[in-house]
Amino acid sequence: MALFKLRDGAELHYEVHGRGPALFLVAGLGGDGRWWGDNVSELAKNFTVIVHDHRGTARSSLSRIDYSVGQMADDALQLIEGLGYEKVHWCGHSTGGAMGQVLAVEHPDRIDRLVLSATWAKTDAFFRRLFEVRSLMLRELGPSAYLKSSALALNSPAWVRDHDAALVAAETKALETIPVPEIVLSRIAAIVAHDRREQLQKVTARTLAICARDDTVTPLYFTEELVRLIPGARAYVLPDGGHAYPNVHGAEFRRVMTAFLLES
Repeated sequence: MALFKLRDGAELHYEVHGRGPALFLVAGLGGDGRWWGDNVSELAKNFTVIVHDHRGTARSSLSRIDYSVGQMADDALQLIEGLGYEKVHWCGHSTGGAMGQVLAVEHPDRIDRLVLSATWAKTDAFFRRLFEVRSLMLRELGPSAYLKSSALALNSPAWVRDHDAALVAAETKALETIPVPEIVLSRIAAIVAHDRREQLQKVTARTLAICARDDTVTPLYFTEELVRLIPGARAYVLPDGGHAYPNVHGAEFRRVMTAFLLES
């Protein structure tokens, strides 16, 4: 683990694991690279896996700025360049997938193959309303209530049933997880504003879009739209697992992605 200094002086916490083709694993709105869990060590058997904490989250600088998906993508691009990679595979989950779209459109020479996990091209009324409620929970009721409501949105009922103790433990550490609520609110506004629908036909990277059929944060129709808009893109849909399916069905997620990244 190390810290990378951005142009404006902020720092990104990052880790590099394994050997092989470079693969950036980029987390969602929570921004914490630890979200990927065992997927990192398992994927590191075939790839050089780079994970980082987004600015404003976890162990990176808690910068009080106006966040945007473009800014998040630029932070990651600086890290790619700073680590000396000409081109990388990119697997972005949710917000990380929105960042991947920005890079694939604006810096196509930097993205080799693109995996878009549970993400969207442009938000709609459902997405906007969902995140209005999540923002309201954080503003009015605080971090613990925000995490309680988020757990119900992000995870399948069966997962919540089986991980109640872990969720209780996370909620008791809510103030550590969300030390600056204003940053989370700014990041939510950033993802709601994300719209690359009109530029996705410019994507030249070979693209795979993965999701779970029962995802209630980024429903299946978002993935179907990405596949329609990105030339040559294809989809893989798991039957269940919710928005956090990579941690529910990690082996299947890794199998499908590894096959895609290594195919000739």
